[in-house]
Amino acid sequence: MPSPLENGAAASGPHAAIWLTEPSAPAVEMGHLAGYDTVVLDIEHGYFDLRELDTIIPFIRAKGMRVIAKVLGPERGPIQQALDFGADAVAIPHITSAAHAAEICGFAKFPPLGDRSFAGGRTSNYRGFTDEWVATQDAATHCYPMIEDGSAFDEIDAILALPVVDGIFIGPSDLSLRRERGAYSAGDADLADLRHLGRSANAAGKPWVLPAWTEPEQKLAVEEGAHTIVAVMQFGAMLNGFTATRQNLRRIEAEVGSIR
Repeated sequence: MPSPLENGAAASGPHAAIWLTEPSAPAVEMGHLAGYDTVVLDIEHGYFDLRELDTIIPFIRAKGMRVIAKVLGPERGPIQQALDFGADAVAIPHITSAAHAAEICGFAKFPPLGDRSFAGGRTSNYRGFTDEWVATQDAATHCYPMIEDGSAFDEIDAILALPVVDGIFIGPSDLSLRRERGAYSAGDADLADLRHLGRSANAAGKPWVLPAWTEPEQKLAVEEGAHTIVAVMQFGAMLNGFTATRQNLRRIEAEVGSIR
C-alpha cells in the first residue's frame, strides 16, 4: 500500500495540508477541491475514535491525498493502530529526547529496524507478508517525532540522526510555552526556533512539517524548504468564514441604515 505522494516535497513547492479536528468527509473533499494534497488528523486533541479512523483514513487516501496522523500519545498502541489503518505518516507528540525518540519511533518500524508489530489487515491486503513488504512499509510510512519540548529542541540533531526518524513535525505553540516564552505569537524568537529546526532537518536530509497559520510562518516555511505546510485548521476556516459573512452583513446593515 504505497504512499500516494513522493517522500520529498513536490517539485513545484511544498505539500499543502489541512488540519482536521474531527472526522469529516466533506472537509476532506473541500480540501481536495481547494488544491490541498495532505490531511493532518489531530487525534491527540480531536474527536476521533477507532471506527472513524478506520473509515476516514482510507477515504482520504482514495482522494489521492496523504494522511499524517497526529497520534494520541507516545505509546505503541496509537502509533501501530494509525499505521495499520493506512496512515502515510505518524506525528508523535511529547517526545522529550533522542533516547525517547529512539524508543517510541521504533514502534513505527518493523524489526530489525524497530519494534512494530505485524497486523494482517489493510496494509497487507488482508494477507500475510514478505521481507519485501516489510522493507516497503518501513520506507513508505514515515515517523515524525513532534518537536515541542525544550529538551527535544536541544537534541534535534541527535533525534534527526536516528534511523527510525524519517523527519520532524514542529509544534510551535507548545515549543514556545516550554521554552518559557509564554503564549506563541510567531514573534522573532519563535520564528528563529522554527528556522533552526527546519535547517537542522534540511541538513540531515529529512523532511519537516510546519503548522503555519499566518503569512510570516508560511513565508518562512517556503523560504526554508519545508516538506509540508499545514496552512489551515478545520474549525479556524469555519470561524473565519462565519465571521467574514457576519461582518459583511453588519456593513450592509450600517450602509442601508445610514440612507434611510
